[in-house]
Parts: sequence; structure tokens; C-alpha cells
Amino acid sequence: MTIKEKLTLDKEGLLENGPINIVILGDSVSHASFLDYHNYEDVYWNVLKKKLYAERNYIPINMICAAVGGTKAKDALPRLERDVLCHRPDLVIVCFGLNDVNGSLEDYLSSLEEIFARLQESGSDVIFLSPNMLNTSVEAGTPERYVEYAHKTAEMQNGGKMDTYIYNAMDLARKMGITVCDCYSEWKKLSEKENITFRLSNRINHPTEEMHGLFADKLYEIILGDVTVDKANDSTMYRG
Repeated sequence: MTIKEKLTLDKEGLLENGPINIVILGDSVSHASFLDYHNYEDVYWNVLKKKLYAERNYIPINMICAAVGGTKAKDALPRLERDVLCHRPDLVIVCFGLNDVNGSLEDYLSSLEEIFARLQESGSDVIFLSPNMLNTSVEAGTPERYVEYAHKTAEMQNGGKMDTYIYNAMDLARKMGITVCDCYSEWKKLSEKENITFRLSNRINHPTEEMHGLFADKLYEIILGDVTVDKANDSTMYRG
């Protein structure tokens, strides 16, 4: 049963099929890192959960965060069974790239390919969430200990390396039949009108709360899609 189908269930359907399990697999952005703190209230998957509850408030939705900060796609492979598949997810949202750009393109794509294949084999719906852009300049407010890295990330973004990684990852996902939530292109459009660095809370690679909202909005559009919500039956109150 797809997640869209589960979003239309009544009480009897929930008893038969269980709640919705969504697993988030990614790096520090998905682990709610903003600057030197974590904000689980405004991380994109929590905002998404609230948006889904606004439509189907009686359907239990479990958001399971399996994201680990500072990791690449290949780091997820050894723990895929333990941290993701064991939850029998209805949907897995995969978001890698921000750290992978420091390694080889081959490692990034081959790791994503294995992740996608194993998730498909499990029967789960899968969405590849393309990440945000890196900084395009080094600005005041960048934590001192990260300034050197900020110069490196700006070079990777401005020189096109980040584009190459993310566009190739999206092409791979589409070829494998994986749904793509292309937020990276939304960031690129914004960067044509403004300095995107100020949309990053750490001025390097962690989006602001507002930009987490963009991720949530785009994911919501893909997940709910054209599902017709019958709110007349949005109650599981026992009537005896």
C-alpha cells in the first residue's frame, strides 16, 4: 500500500494496515542542525508532519529520523537494515550530497544507487530530496573555526562541482524510477536574485528555518498530490 493510499484510510483501514512510518535518511540538515544547535521544531520533516496532520489529523504518522550529521551516502549503507528497513517504512526520504561533494562523484552515485535499489526491493516508497546549495560567498557571521571550509564550499558551489553532483544524483534517481523532490533547483532560482549565503544559518550549508519550510512544502505537494481528503470521516472516536 502506498503512502497516498494510507492517507485516505478510515479506522478499519488503520486497524488492518497500521500507521504511516516515514524514515528520514540523510546528513546534518536532516538531523536538524542549524548553527551550533539542533532545532527539531522547525526541521523540514517535523514541519511536513504538521502539514500532513492538518489534512489527516486522525491518522498516526511516525517520523523516524535516521539522519546522522557529517555523513555521506556511503556511510548509510552498513546501517540501512538496522536504522531504516527494520521500521518497515511506507516512505523513505533520502537527502545526501552536502558532504558527498568532498569525495568522489563515483562513490556518491554508486552509494545512492545501492540505497535506492535496496529501498525499492523492500517495497517502500522513496523520495530523493535534492539538498540546498552551499554558500556562494564568505560572509561575516561565519563561525571563525569554519571560515577556511567556507572558502572551500564556496569554490565548490561557484565552480559547478555541487551542480554536477546533485544533477547527476537526480538523473540517477529518475532513471531508477525514484521520485525526485527537486529543491536544489528552487535554491538555484533564488540565487539568481540574491546572495543565497544568507539563506544558510551557518553561512555554509545549513538552511534557515524558512528554507526548511521550502523543503516541507515541496515534499507535501509530492506526498499528498491529488489525494482527495474526506474530512467528514476524520474521527476515530469510539461511539459504543
